[in-house]
Amino acid sequence: MNQAPSPGAPGTAPAPGAPRTAAREATAGVWQRLEGRFGRRQFLLTSGWAFFWIFLGGWLLSNLRFLFPNVLYEPTLSFKAGRPEDYPLGVSEKWKKLQRAWIIRREDGFYCFWARCTHLGCTPNWFEAEGRFKCPCHGSNFNREGDVIAGPAPKPLWRCAIQLADDGQLVIDKARLENRPGLLEQGEFFLPHAEA
Repeated sequence: MNQAPSPGAPGTAPAPGAPRTAAREATAGVWQRLEGRFGRRQFLLTSGWAFFWIFLGGWLLSNLRFLFPNVLYEPTLSFKAGRPEDYPLGVSEKWKKLQRAWIIRREDGFYCFWARCTHLGCTPNWFEAEGRFKCPCHGSNFNREGDVIAGPAPKPLWRCAIQLADDGQLVIDKARLENRPGLLEQGEFFLPHAEA
């Protein structure tokens, strides 16, 4: 009289394989519908064309980027430094921070130094009491003419080209530099200007 309960009877646990089978049938049905609509061949063909168009688009974009080269726009290295009357005799540090240049006025004219040590490129300081430029980093010393008098600097300070513009202002050009001894007092690196 022990009868096994029927699988669908109320109060009985379902057979272990029954829900999995239903889920598999549902999933298989979805895949069959997708397979019928988008077959494997169709999927591979669509994927292949998609990759081709993505590659072609990237190649075209890189060629378009090639038409616009990288250009670094830097400020000009020449600047107007004011009228000669604005400068007293001696070393002017008016443009040291803004343009990294010293303008030196002597009784017979003007010249300009690029405020950059020839050792490692530090910015020296002018000491009026000692009459010299001193580099704070490694101890190079330069006299008022820019010549090395102490320290590891291998060359004199660079002189910048200096000229008088049509409007009467001094024009300093840091793109043209000179530090060879014979050429410093001639040409564009010294501006003769008598005191009025």
